[in-house]
Amino acid sequence: MKAAQEAGTVVYGQPLLPHQWHLEPPSPQYVIVLDSYHSAGLHRLRLSNRRGLFCFLGVLVAVAIVFVFWPSDPEISITHLRLDHFHFRTKPEISLDITLGMRVKVRNRDFYSIEYENLVVGVGYRGRRLGIVNSHGGRIRARGSSYVDTMLTLNGVEMLSDAISLIEDLAKGAIEFDTVSDIEGKIALFSLELPLKAKVACEITVNTDDQTITRQNCYPEF
Repeated sequence: MKAAQEAGTVVYGQPLLPHQWHLEPPSPQYVIVLDSYHSAGLHRLRLSNRRGLFCFLGVLVAVAIVFVFWPSDPEISITHLRLDHFHFRTKPEISLDITLGMRVKVRNRDFYSIEYENLVVGVGYRGRRLGIVNSHGGRIRARGSSYVDTMLTLNGVEMLSDAISLIEDLAKGAIEFDTVSDIEGKIALFSLELPLKAKVACEITVNTDDQTITRQNCYPEF
């Protein structure tokens, strides 16, 4: 009887299920709700960023166009200089008879044509101007070049101060000349005509044996 009672005894406070079968409580879930005010603010911010980017790109394109199409001075150089006639006089005074044949190259670096009215080339020796030659004008197409042949004839040029230097240069077979080229004209930019004026100086070394230019250094003058 006692054993039966113990078997039928109910102990209160004990779990109905074993401990390992307990159910875990569900994890909390969060939902973020954006109101219409924040959504509109983000939209305006994106539009503002796009407008700023477009403005920045527009400025870059404008600067690039101005850089490419802004008028620049033509490039002037002496491609050939020969001594056609050279005579050194000692009576009645030390003087020089010289004839120089030159080929001048004028290069248009712009994307539109230029028209030059005249081209003036001055030739000097050791900083002293010997003479100038004036050439007729012409037209140079966009990104093109034009060659101008000129002849400079000098008779009886007094060279007393530079006689010794000239004799030394002739003995060495090389004479250094300096030239200054002036060009004036206009630039045909669409329907506009802009004035053009440029000045370029060059230092040239001529080989008196084969009449070739062995060295040339040109730079713009302002």
